[in-house]
Amino acid sequence: MDADLTRRQLLRGGAAGVGLAVTAGLATPAAAAPLGEYDVVVVGSGAAGMTAALTAAKRGLSVVVLEKAPTFGGSAARSGAGIWIPNNPVLLAAGVPDSPAKAAQYLAAVVGPDVPAARQEAFLRNGPAMISFVMANSPLRFRFMEGYSDYYPELPGGLPNGRSIEPDQFDGKLLGAELANLNPPYLATPPGLVVFSADYKWLNLALVNAKGAAVAAECLARGTAAALAGQKPLTMGQSFAAGLRVGLQRAGVPVLLNTPLVDLYVENGGVTGVLTPNGLVRARHGVIVGSGGFEHNAAMRAQYQRQPIGTDWTVGAKENTGDGHRAGQRAGAALDLMDDAWWGPAIPTPGDPYFCLAERTLPGGLIVNQAGQRFVNEAAPYSDVVHTMYDKNPASPDIPAWLIVDQNYRNRYLFRDIAPLLPFPDAWYAAGAVFKASTVQDLGAQIGVPPATLKSTVDRFNGFARSGVDTEFRRGASAYDHYYTDPAVTPNSCLAPLWAAPYYALRLVPGDLGTKGGMRTDARARVLRPDGSVIRGLYAAGNASAAVMGHSYAGAGSTIGPAMTFGYIAANDV
Repeated sequence: MDADLTRRQLLRGGAAGVGLAVTAGLATPAAAAPLGEYDVVVVGSGAAGMTAALTAAKRGLSVVVLEKAPTFGGSAARSGAGIWIPNNPVLLAAGVPDSPAKAAQYLAAVVGPDVPAARQEAFLRNGPAMISFVMANSPLRFRFMEGYSDYYPELPGGLPNGRSIEPDQFDGKLLGAELANLNPPYLATPPGLVVFSADYKWLNLALVNAKGAAVAAECLARGTAAALAGQKPLTMGQSFAAGLRVGLQRAGVPVLLNTPLVDLYVENGGVTGVLTPNGLVRARHGVIVGSGGFEHNAAMRAQYQRQPIGTDWTVGAKENTGDGHRAGQRAGAALDLMDDAWWGPAIPTPGDPYFCLAERTLPGGLIVNQAGQRFVNEAAPYSDVVHTMYDKNPASPDIPAWLIVDQNYRNRYLFRDIAPLLPFPDAWYAAGAVFKASTVQDLGAQIGVPPATLKSTVDRFNGFARSGVDTEFRRGASAYDHYYTDPAVTPNSCLAPLWAAPYYALRLVPGDLGTKGGMRTDARARVLRPDGSVIRGLYAAGNASAAVMGHSYAGAGSTIGPAMTFGYIAANDV
């Protein structure tokens, strides 16, 4: 007998207190004593899981949330928590000129034929109602991220001013003792400041831009006001996860931490529960899997995704190891989009990698491959940059690639959480994440790039910067390119020459926010078999399911927005 199968049998038998029969890796109802019984069992306490649980509870159903981690919130709690939902009430109240027709036209243009039209329509139709529902049934509130363009605003229906929203400030003290169980952020906000995702753009420019300085002062004022009011101010992913968790507390929904999914429980071809190390949790109506991606499962990444790939390049929650994917497969689920992820160039800094947003877009920097040549529009949507890295790497190696900047760039702009003028940490140099040299040629020699070619590339790029026109990769041609830029730089706010020594090279690898492949679902979030039939009682949402965005990325929040929406859809269907 397969050793892993034997291990699973023993685990399940010990967990339930009885011997469980196992057929083809699926738990079957031998004499399993239930740990508990609910109308709906939700796996995962991220964006999909908590939205689904809240929705089911407000329908009057009994619900439990099973969470593998010792904390709640998953990757959503670690994130900036942008949410892309066209035509939602927050956008319309802000005067955004959106419409269902525009949104449908844009999403179809972005996604193409990869995702059935019925799933796209279900997302667009249910998203606004979901946002209204969350605001009516939790203390969570949202703000329009004005100016954060759709990622392809030139496509039909695209909006240059954007469709993304983010959580408003939230008092963590509303959670009570449960605040201690909130998954911490990927990057902590500086003490004393209250910072929204939309502020980040301006904080990068605080030293060289009047509005940047004003936004920095506003962040400090918010922090001071919260302290005087005796609050624990949360924003971004922390606010998002905390607000939903308070909604669950008020609805009486238990969230069982340290309770991983071992397998799905199957009776008569349908899913009727979840096996955990502590026993069986039965579901009278259905199981909704929102267990996240498989970004921290090296074997699955090697099986499904292009090389090189690394589990240490992702910023997804460390517990995301594809548990839901594998259990779904054992139950007969088809999987889609497993080769893809919510990619973005990352610097492999010690500890967590750093997911680059503004840094590769700000004027005064360019990205080169191992031949010392540019190969992409540095300011393009981050997923596109990594897709290009993988597409071109076999013929012209660009993994790792290199972000080249000069001292003028470092004097002007925040880099991650390193203030202008301050040096990069010694640990970054020791880890090979950054190199420094007095000339471009010496920098090329340090990073193994032909020095003369790198110098020629920088000189050519400087010519584009002076003219304002990038004839190679059209950097600055899209409104999206200008979001993380410096409006004081002309004639193209995306482009500035490199001229001030020393020069720096930062290593770039294919990072991600999480994987985007998973169980195939229909417009009702029901999980499907390869033949298209429905697995009774099984639903999936978030990164445990194949993304409604297909291989693309419509705008900031294209992960969380659909995760919430399909969690909502599943809970209304179950």
